[in-house]
Amino acid sequence: MKVDLTLDAKGLACPMPIVRTKKSMEQIEAGEVLEVIATDKGSKADIAAWAEKVGHQYLGTKEEDDLLKHYIRKARSDEEKAEQMHPHVTSNEELQARLQDEVTIIDVREPAEYAFGHIPGAISIPLGELEEHVEGLDKTRETFIVCRTGSRSDLAAQKLTEKGFSSVFNVIPGMSQWNGPTA
Repeated sequence: MKVDLTLDAKGLACPMPIVRTKKSMEQIEAGEVLEVIATDKGSKADIAAWAEKVGHQYLGTKEEDDLLKHYIRKARSDEEKAEQMHPHVTSNEELQARLQDEVTIIDVREPAEYAFGHIPGAISIPLGELEEHVEGLDKTRETFIVCRTGSRSDLAAQKLTEKGFSSVFNVIPGMSQWNGPTA
């Protein structure tokens, strides 16, 4: 595959691979391919979801040892979509106050991130696996989506809303600043 620009995102954790990818996409022309080399396992789902959200073509990811090489073809200006944020946001403190309520908390981080500490009762569904678990979730129940910083959870909240979930909240800033109980 012909690559027009390579971005080194090794060692960066969410949301930095996406932040750097966005900036690098500005440096290439429509139809050109950006290669993003990353080590963050979550970047596979993050980059694919982000590309779809803004209209770029996610070509795939090659895994070589501990490296992930993501390939994205830049969309023409008439194919690009304005980046939208999920409109319903809540804070860590607001979620902490609701922990005793009948709500669903979905943690969309990677399994290793979840294992090192998560909100009690949170269901682990990595962003890349969300589509295959949608049918097993209650679409009418208040649902709070959490990740490390609010980026992956924003993408997940938008996906669930598109799938008919009626009350979805993106938790910001997420686990990077969670002061509540952890399991």
